Amino acid sequence: MTADHKMIRQRVKALLDKPGNGNCADCGAADPEWASYTLGVFVCHSCSGLHRNIAQISRVKSLILDPWTPSELEFIDSVGNNAAKAKYEQLVPAFYYCPTFKDCMVLRDQWIRAKYERKEFMCVEKQEPYSAGYREGFLWKRGRDNGQYLSRKFILSEREGVLKYFNKHDAKEPKAIMKINTLNATFQPSKMGTAHGLQITYLKDNSTRNVFVYHEDGKEIVDWFNAIRAARLHYLQVAFPGTPNSELLPKLTRNYIKEGYMEKTGPKHTEGFKKRWFTMDDRRLMYFKDPLDAYARGEVFIGSKENGYTVLPELPSSIQGYHWPFGIMIVTPERKFLFACETEEDQKDWIAAFHTVINRPMLPQEYAVEAYFKHKP
Repeated sequence: MTADHKMIRQRVKALLDKPGNGNCADCGAADPEWASYTLGVFVCHSCSGLHRNIAQISRVKSLILDPWTPSELEFIDSVGNNAAKAKYEQLVPAFYYCPTFKDCMVLRDQWIRAKYERKEFMCVEKQEPYSAGYREGFLWKRGRDNGQYLSRKFILSEREGVLKYFNKHDAKEPKAIMKINTLNATFQPSKMGTAHGLQITYLKDNSTRNVFVYHEDGKEIVDWFNAIRAARLHYLQVAFPGTPNSELLPKLTRNYIKEGYMEKTGPKHTEGFKKRWFTMDDRRLMYFKDPLDAYARGEVFIGSKENGYTVLPELPSSIQGYHWPFGIMIVTPERKFLFACETEEDQKDWIAAFHTVINRPMLPQEYAVEAYFKHKP
């Protein structure tokens, strides 16, 4: 290693040790190994690939593998992550979803483009597509029965408190009306098999209904997602006046605690075990024949341990018949639910997911949901 090379290495290390530079400027991942020498920010390997999509604005190099000139290092030293955030994220709306390294590519790509390419958070007027309280457009929606994606008109109206879609472009009456108060949206690219796949859920007669949509344009689908979050925040601010935003923001949208296949048997425990797709959505455990079904075959409410709910890594010894080897029993005040997992790792993951809910005290509004489940026929 030449003396110059060694000096540059030491300079890079000193830059990374400065406040703010030890995490990726865009997704927060620790120990970034890349930097944009035109923007002056330090980024992780994954986000560096997304910066290449805006090469006219951001040019990236590896801090370890690529050569650096003194003037390039001088520039990134003069900016750095904290100063860049203060500039490019100065007007991020409270409801806007700021992705982390755990989020899907479309969210991270659009976050980077919104900041540096479109400069949305330096000018409020550029936030109109998701902050206006009304949005209208076309999304590809999966058919409930045939699984085909067809273009459907969607309207989000904060004033009416609904998201609705129409089966025909000139239809007067909507096919479905989803109330903002029960609405959720979560990106599901791997489950849906499309990079921009968004799963929207809402409650209809207290049962969960799934709507699967996507748009070819990443900006369009992320704008819809943030428009839903904006509408949800304004609804919650009215419904819970005086509640600080810090308490409302985690409720705007949520990812599922866990999803995957397990086997289940019926209430009498004499039926054979059937493989089903399970989704743990807060306190609702739902099961589906197919991961993209519109309606769950069944839903189980999972309360807290103080209210008589427990989870055990076993099945009763009396259970007969073939099933996957790793059992789980959820005990509720009314009955026991029996499940089986294919691997021990799956069993541990599901039990950990159930514990996150069971170990959390129930909120007042959750007692009403529990009462509904108890009296459901």
